[in-house]
Amino acid sequence: RSVLLDAKADLLVFGMGERAAWEVAGRLRDGEPVAQICDVRGTAHVLRKGCWEQLEASRHPQDGRPVILPGYEPVCRSKRAFSQMSRELAKEANPGNARPLLQPYGDEAVYLNPPALPLGTDELDELYELPFQRASHWSYREPIPAFETVRSSVVTSRGCFGGCAFCSLSEHEGRIIQSRSPASVLREVGRLTRQPNFAGTITDLGGPTANMYQMGCAEPAIERACRRLSCLHPRICPNLATDHRPLLQLMRSVRKAKGVKRAFIASGIRYDLAERSPAFVRELAQHHTGGQLSVAPEHCSPGVLAKMKKPPIACYERFVEQFQQASCRAGKDQHLVPYFISGHPGSTLAEMVELALYLKQRGIRPRQVQEFIPTPMSLATSMYHTGLDPADDSPVFTPRDLKEKRLQKALLLYWDPTQHDHVREALQRAGRADLIGAGSKALVPPARGKGALPRHRQGRTFRRRRRKG
Repeated sequence: RSVLLDAKADLLVFGMGERAAWEVAGRLRDGEPVAQICDVRGTAHVLRKGCWEQLEASRHPQDGRPVILPGYEPVCRSKRAFSQMSRELAKEANPGNARPLLQPYGDEAVYLNPPALPLGTDELDELYELPFQRASHWSYREPIPAFETVRSSVVTSRGCFGGCAFCSLSEHEGRIIQSRSPASVLREVGRLTRQPNFAGTITDLGGPTANMYQMGCAEPAIERACRRLSCLHPRICPNLATDHRPLLQLMRSVRKAKGVKRAFIASGIRYDLAERSPAFVRELAQHHTGGQLSVAPEHCSPGVLAKMKKPPIACYERFVEQFQQASCRAGKDQHLVPYFISGHPGSTLAEMVELALYLKQRGIRPRQVQEFIPTPMSLATSMYHTGLDPADDSPVFTPRDLKEKRLQKALLLYWDPTQHDHVREALQRAGRADLIGAGSKALVPPARGKGALPRHRQGRTFRRRRRKG
């Protein structure tokens, strides 16, 4: 249910909000009644009874009419209606061609204007050069642990065109990359180095995805008309400019800046883009990695990766080889820390067994594993709720039972003795009892008393009794 209906607000601003806030504030300053401010991109408002029933639904993308979503009541009753709503929301996310959206709520309706246009470089520079204090709000009495990880970071861009199904970033920041100018970034670096608590290390230089800086569609007209949900899946779009040279030049300038000892890139690397630029991988390994680099292959099963809209695992393997070679040439002992997800829609126990075998064969023992969590507005959340793929309404298996989720997560921790009972149960359910044993190909040893390897008994302590008399 829309918060607009319960909050009784006149307007709701969605997305990053700066452009909409500027326009609304300006029109209010000029004396325009808020009830008349209903055409600002990136805002939503409520249409009362009698104001929306006669609106014609859009028939084609250029007619300017709203797309009428399934109403709130049908969406609550029908999972297919929920899936349709999710599909339409995702399709209307490109500011270049997005149509208004209208969803009925009984006698009322919520009207969403198209997303705000992305900020230009000058506008983004102006925004990020406002006098931010780099301090937590005064109302916090205790230190904020997470704050230390971002205190000395520098944002270079916003937006992401990856379109991962489990991520709603494109609904918030958009798929069009908005990049700051190198001069603006360097000015912020200069201000950062003059901070009294700065120790010489920039903890993160990047954005939602660090190596998308100044990337985008090579043809603006194509970008405005495009309705792809991802520029990278199922394969990298031929119209996408993937030149890493602007980012490389920025990296070199930052690490040469006065007062900077190290500048790490820790905000995520799209390895399917990085493998196209050996020079980027080389400099990343030599100058911008602090011993470990986190990457997110998420899974190895082709079916699950397709639902996630992630690249094939072979792409990750190529990047691993590139990064290891670059680290070796730089004389550094560095490692990749891969992230994996259990319980994602499309993932059965069979796929998780496949992933566990993949991890064991490569000697990977993940300690921090992520269990899929449904988050608002992502396509994977729609799959989780409906059991349908929003792309075509085809059925998708979704782990919902708590026991199933626990077993899937345990398979990622196959090496942990505290998880062995769960792993054995998962293997038996998946029909892979052959992976329970003492052999090198087994995932876990047998249960105790059923052919298990002998264990040393702990010594028993006896207390000598005093003789009577």
